[in-house]
Amino acid sequence: MVKISVLQHAPSAHLPTRPGDPTPTSRNLDPLMHPFARARERMRALNAAKMDRMFAKPFIASLEGHIDAVEVLCKKPSTVNTVASGSWDGGVIVHNIAEQKHSHRIQGAHQGKVSGLCFADGDRLLSCGVDCNIKLWDVSSQKDVSQQKPLNVFVGKSPFNSIDHHRSDGLFATASNTVQIWDETKNAAISNLTFPTATEIVTSVRFNLAETSVLGSIGSERSFTLYDIRTGKAERRVIMQMRSNALSWSPTFPTSVLLASEDHNLYTFDVRNLTSPTHVYKAHVAPVMSCDWSPTGLEFVSGGWDRTVRIWKEGRGTNPEVYHTKRMQRVSSSIFTTDARFVLSGSDDGNVRIWKAKASEKLGIVTARERAAIEYRDSLKERWKHDHDVGKISRTRHLPKPVHQAARLKRTMLDAQRVKEERRRRHTRAGESKPKAERKKIVLAEQT
Repeated sequence: MVKISVLQHAPSAHLPTRPGDPTPTSRNLDPLMHPFARARERMRALNAAKMDRMFAKPFIASLEGHIDAVEVLCKKPSTVNTVASGSWDGGVIVHNIAEQKHSHRIQGAHQGKVSGLCFADGDRLLSCGVDCNIKLWDVSSQKDVSQQKPLNVFVGKSPFNSIDHHRSDGLFATASNTVQIWDETKNAAISNLTFPTATEIVTSVRFNLAETSVLGSIGSERSFTLYDIRTGKAERRVIMQMRSNALSWSPTFPTSVLLASEDHNLYTFDVRNLTSPTHVYKAHVAPVMSCDWSPTGLEFVSGGWDRTVRIWKEGRGTNPEVYHTKRMQRVSSSIFTTDARFVLSGSDDGNVRIWKAKASEKLGIVTARERAAIEYRDSLKERWKHDHDVGKISRTRHLPKPVHQAARLKRTMLDAQRVKEERRRRHTRAGESKPKAERKKIVLAEQT
């Protein structure tokens, strides 16, 4: 009798266990059995980088309503979809970014531009303007009240440039010719904070998110000043090469502060040592007008007069993500939402634009298989980021022609300045002219 050998396979090894399940696959993970494993993985990383750029469509929507330039944006800390904007036309609009519509609108909130906004406890909004008034609004109602009356009006002696509310107490700080601390229950400032020898105009003020009694300010004399409301005086002050336009405290590292400067750069300082910045971020080709940290503390957004919005990784000073549109003009304000998924920008054309924080992220429902594929592609891009082709595709960003030309001209000027300094040092007596690190040139003086 002939003996026949039959190959048998268990159905569970090659058929799905339930209808709709993916077909199980068997793989040999031994790299010696697959001589082309690295080449295959590199090709997958290259395709992942290409797909990331192909699906990069960061712009979501434009929220209209203002008839003049948007000056300031602020988010409500307790929600993920409520943002308020103030304009040069004196109007204030509270936006619901999930529904992409106005939840509250106050026309003529101030005479002149609205220079500062911040949310107080609950559904109350504080606004200040160049008309020397601070107004407290109730924005809880959903109806459109164009002629709403404020809950309270605080009258100052000089135009206000910025406002920020205390994290937990009923206090808020304003910036004018001095830094003033106000109590919501009193009509006059309870304390004035100023540096003894300073005669500047304070342009922005922010409370520290962890050490809530500490606040920082920037001024017209190119200064950054630290105050403590417990002692009621300025603690330290540094004078920089050029003026700062905005500041933001890190939400995860209490001693780290971010400054947006007039010299096209952004700087992070550790307030324990203000002699030099910890990092310098270079990519803008015009003054940087706004900055804001992500709630995760791992990245931040900036907007400038070069009409671009840039998203930076913390600690990486080059190659940020760049967002731009044809109609967007100079960006005066930019913030992260409280869930770190979206970025909002306000510009001179009167629009508030919503962007994705990650340009190629898919909005909507993501299945488990899609999530696994996305994570696998991200791991491939991270593993092969030093490859020439993968890195080039991941880094390349197409810029508007004026921005690209300005960046090229700026590089030429900086290179010429570097060559000039090197030649001057070469023709100077040895030891007289020593090279100075770029970080050491930023801060000119420190005062205590």
